[in-house]
Amino acid sequence: MLPLNIHISTLPIEDPVLKFLLELIIILSAPLLLNKIKVPHLLGLLIAGAVVGPNGLNLLARDSSVVVTGTTGLLYIMFLAGLEIDMGDFKRNKWKSITFTAYTFAAPFILGFIGGYYILHFSLLTSVLFASLFSSHTLIAYPMISKLGISKNLSVNITVGGTMLTDVLSLLVLAVVVGMTQGEVNSAFWIRLTLSVLAFGATVLFVFPLIGRWFFKKVDDKISQYIFVLVMIYMASVLAELAGIEAIIGAFFAGLALNKLIPHASSMMNRVEFIGNAIFIPFFLISVGMLIDFKVFFKSLETLGVAAVMLVASIGGKYLGAIATQKTFRLTKDEGSLIFGLSSASAAATLASVMVGYNIIVSETAEGEAVRLLSEHVLNGSILLILISCTISSFVSMASGQRIAESEQEDTASGINREQENLLIAVNYEETVEKLVNLGLLIKAAHNNNRLFALNVINSEKNESSVRNAKKTLHIAVDTAAAADVNIQPLTRYDNDVATGIGNVIKEQEITDLLIALQPDQGLTPSFVHNLYNGYLQNDQVNTIIYHAAQPIATVKRYIILIPANAEKEAGFFSALLRVWNIARNSGAQMSFYADETIIDILQKVVKKSSIELSLHPVVSWQDAELAAKNMPKNEGLIILMARRGMISYSAEMGTTPGFLNQYVTQNNFILIFPYCLTIESDQEKRSVSNHDDFVEIGQLISRIFSR
Repeated sequence: MLPLNIHISTLPIEDPVLKFLLELIIILSAPLLLNKIKVPHLLGLLIAGAVVGPNGLNLLARDSSVVVTGTTGLLYIMFLAGLEIDMGDFKRNKWKSITFTAYTFAAPFILGFIGGYYILHFSLLTSVLFASLFSSHTLIAYPMISKLGISKNLSVNITVGGTMLTDVLSLLVLAVVVGMTQGEVNSAFWIRLTLSVLAFGATVLFVFPLIGRWFFKKVDDKISQYIFVLVMIYMASVLAELAGIEAIIGAFFAGLALNKLIPHASSMMNRVEFIGNAIFIPFFLISVGMLIDFKVFFKSLETLGVAAVMLVASIGGKYLGAIATQKTFRLTKDEGSLIFGLSSASAAATLASVMVGYNIIVSETAEGEAVRLLSEHVLNGSILLILISCTISSFVSMASGQRIAESEQEDTASGINREQENLLIAVNYEETVEKLVNLGLLIKAAHNNNRLFALNVINSEKNESSVRNAKKTLHIAVDTAAAADVNIQPLTRYDNDVATGIGNVIKEQEITDLLIALQPDQGLTPSFVHNLYNGYLQNDQVNTIIYHAAQPIATVKRYIILIPANAEKEAGFFSALLRVWNIARNSGAQMSFYADETIIDILQKVVKKSSIELSLHPVVSWQDAELAAKNMPKNEGLIILMARRGMISYSAEMGTTPGFLNQYVTQNNFILIFPYCLTIESDQEKRSVSNHDDFVEIGQLISRIFSR
């Protein structure tokens, strides 16, 4: 074996193994050391990059390998912002995001133009480009906010939406100024730019989801699915550059395009976030830190003057924009601070614009020196701006984000007693285990990561084959949940029959929800229906959920929900409705409710503040509701709220539901939810409702939960 040949006598280090080791040590040590002194590790990575970079100890060069991984990290930040945004909230708050964009773009732009034109005496074009540097911002603190669990907060939603718009506007200003400098701005320029941007947006937002849905249906391999996500990020980034805008906009649009195909509570989302936060994003921060050169600020007073103007225009303008947004929409002080924290960081678009402007030579002096559109003083000032703005962004975002997270937890604890939730997933068929667990991940409440059980019942006449099958199915269930950072407790039960075994576990573990999957390639067979009504549904105190999976649950675009008359009078109605809401919130699928006028009226009160995409359709009879489910496209699913015999909402028509599903819905996903009907009272909750007013009150409670 050849000895390891590491040369460290010359700097920067060139050995790839040693370089990567040093970078990993930085990524590992920054959070461990800085968390003890309350310093965000994002800032630590920036400082570490400056120390080891070419302007510091020169241990590492900012070569192509650093640039590639750093660029991927930058694209990843923007992709995650688009991926995690709640599209329902975004559509509902789009005018708030547009208003915020107007504030956060105009305030820094005006301050920057005044500083550039009247204080620094730049030319008109240079002043316009100089001002646009401060209008954009980079969501460098977004991963930190996401970890706090407040990514769905209104202030975060407004800021993320505004980020896309401000960056696009800022980069369009760059394109126009560059075009004017090169004498290319004419009607053909504007037509070409408009058409290319529209073509890019249409391709990514409409074609990419079609490709993604097809791929996730056809390919089950998890590694291939993740590589596909990376391909989509870079593909959208390349298309953005071809359209004349920056790659970061393409990455953000890729996140929007795949938003509904990667559920928030899924193993794929956990995988995307984990790899990004562990590798790509830290490399980006280190690469930005390598640009910092503290020595230049001691060599030129003019550089310090330019940097001072840049800091006032950028930080001051973003603060004014955040305060104006807070006052306009009556947000809390902490929410206003969070908007400022998220929008104050200048890195990606700012650096891109500066480098483009610096590389454009507009003329030469008599001595033959190049006169650049943006001078070296602006380039060096932008480095200081990146360091200080990212520092402010990290501290302010962390402080305000933690206060918001604590406030939301206190409100929940004092105002709403969360329903105790114990999910039991019956896994008997290897082919359905992963699909059933994925449904459970969508249904479960956000706070419930430990009260999930996977059960395999073995007939009392056990044999080696059945025991081996039980271990295998339970192992798949545990692994599937673990990939989404959720713990499932595996249970093996020996009993005379499956229904009895499940019933005993329900009593032992105080189960609230039972999930059962239909056999692969089978519908509601007579034997299953018999076992359902004479076995599983005998457990009156649980919600029983039957699942038929014809395709991956993430690829379902819309659900049709059928609700029978008088369902609102059942004890478990709102509990079942909450499960439907969780599916919508965690998957992003549209929901179309079909019910009578009474239930529609209740739903309108419940969903008034909801962020899910839904439509309400009043129907007169159960047959009318079933008509909506006939001839559904393959990318749509069906959810039916059923009833046990003897319940108020039960009707004879429900007896024909199995035949209806077997005839019309075999190629679609469908879910049957049988709400619990046994009234249970405990110290934590009272699972019964006596009148319509109580239902409305509970509905409003649920609405407040959903609107968070």
